[in-house]
Amino acid sequence: MADSLSSGIGDEQEKEKEDKEKSGKASNTEKNEEKDGVTETLGFHDKNGGSKSKKRNLSDLSLVRFITTELTRGYFLEHNEAKYTERRERVYTCLRIPKELEKLMTFGFFLCLDAFLYVFTLLPLRVILALLRLITLPCCGLSGSRLLQPAQVCDVLKGFIMVLCYSMMSYVDYSMMYHLIRGQSVIKLYIIYNMLEVADRLFSSFGQDILDALYWTATEPKEKKRAHIGVIPHFLMAVLYVFLHAILIMVQATTLNVAFNSHNKSLLTIMMSNNFVEIKGSVFKKFEKNNLFQMSNSDIKERFTNYILLLIVCLRNMEQFSWNPDHLWVLFPDVIMVIASEVAVDVVKHAFITKFNDISADVYGEYRASLAFDLVSSRQKNAYTDYSDSVSRRMGFIPLPLALLLIRVVTSSVKIQGSLSFMCVLLFYLGMITLKVLNSIVLLGTSCVFVKAANMEEKLFDPPPSVVSSRANSRAHRTKHDSAAPQQEPSADKSKMSPAADGPPPANMVESCASTLPMSDSDTFLTTPDEGDEDKIINASSGLEGDRLEHRTPKKDLLEIDRFTICGNRID
Repeated sequence: MADSLSSGIGDEQEKEKEDKEKSGKASNTEKNEEKDGVTETLGFHDKNGGSKSKKRNLSDLSLVRFITTELTRGYFLEHNEAKYTERRERVYTCLRIPKELEKLMTFGFFLCLDAFLYVFTLLPLRVILALLRLITLPCCGLSGSRLLQPAQVCDVLKGFIMVLCYSMMSYVDYSMMYHLIRGQSVIKLYIIYNMLEVADRLFSSFGQDILDALYWTATEPKEKKRAHIGVIPHFLMAVLYVFLHAILIMVQATTLNVAFNSHNKSLLTIMMSNNFVEIKGSVFKKFEKNNLFQMSNSDIKERFTNYILLLIVCLRNMEQFSWNPDHLWVLFPDVIMVIASEVAVDVVKHAFITKFNDISADVYGEYRASLAFDLVSSRQKNAYTDYSDSVSRRMGFIPLPLALLLIRVVTSSVKIQGSLSFMCVLLFYLGMITLKVLNSIVLLGTSCVFVKAANMEEKLFDPPPSVVSSRANSRAHRTKHDSAAPQQEPSADKSKMSPAADGPPPANMVESCASTLPMSDSDTFLTTPDEGDEDKIINASSGLEGDRLEHRTPKKDLLEIDRFTICGNRID
């Protein structure tokens, strides 16, 4: 009985083993079939497959099937719609850059022209009026009133600087300088021209500070008359600066003249290729909007200066050929080539900078509004600077040395003899005044339109940013000093403090610290946040980001950006 039961149990176990083996074989065959299907699509040979799969795989390795697959395969761009839309917008931005950039360049050119014509037209008249006031007031017995207004003092100083520098420039021989430069080799002249460009930027950055120091030293309220002696060293320093800067621009114009008069035009070609080197040094670097604003101002100033240098070259060449109009057409192709290369380099440079840094073309409208704000604010009753000085600070364009050089070249090239010549000079002067007035009227109207479109009318009545920032810095320094004073107590007093002192400061204390720093609405308008800053809202007054206390440098408004203000870690 027991043997029969054990034999029955053994048979059942053998049957179960056989069923498991059958199911395992079936699963293996299914897996092999799946592998065969995969190898069929990929075109590989499976060793575990059958003879039919081998024949099928060999037939799939044909060249005709591969070519057919390459000719008939497809893809769908809408699967990555956002990527291709962004690429298309970049192309549209690059195509819009030339138009928007030339709008800014044209507006900036006429701003520089207005400041440049001011030196020739209105400045002499203002100096004459100031001197008449200085003479007539003591004679009329009005000794109690102020002799000259601060603006008139600045005008008189500018007039004296121009007269002294012109008398010093009369001793400089332009012809000797021309032949001295022409005797140098081509590569040496190329190096000299590059050094002159760097020196011009350095002179511009330091020269406006010298002039501003002179103006403020001469006009600041003084309690003692002895304090007026400090104007003399500042005045001598300003005269020396204007004279040296004018000599530098004269050497630069002479080098360009030598390039025009060279037989094979090799030097002119090398100097033009220097503009394309500027693309290499600017395009492949990270730029923010403030950096691009500085570069745009620099390009405006450089383009206007090049136009004046080309005018000086044409005047010198026309004088050498006895004012023969046929020689002007000989110079015309080279002048057009220089101007075209400058425009092409600016367009390519700005197009790729905006492309690589994801900057919209609408930013040039903000730049125009910022420049227009300077012009409109200089016409207000609470104006704190002259417009020509604001252009000098914003663009690095100082008109005094350039105007001095042009006067020197014109007086040496054009001989005035007889009453008819004086009449022609008078008519020319009246024409320049007419051009200055018309240009100022058109610029003022256009600037008002730009300021109104940018919703910046309220900022015209705000106090100057320098006063606000200085007060804020003093308050911040006092707050920092007051907060650092309790930390200097001995450690014995720290042990007596309650544990509640280690907690966070009260909310009203944080608000009082935050209220010491000024907040400007222009930061939200002109300075838009970058991509990485959109998700992080930082309290600029206290430096708090979440629960951490970090040192943050607040972003500068475009209205506070001068030509040589450091934005981030660079000056462009």
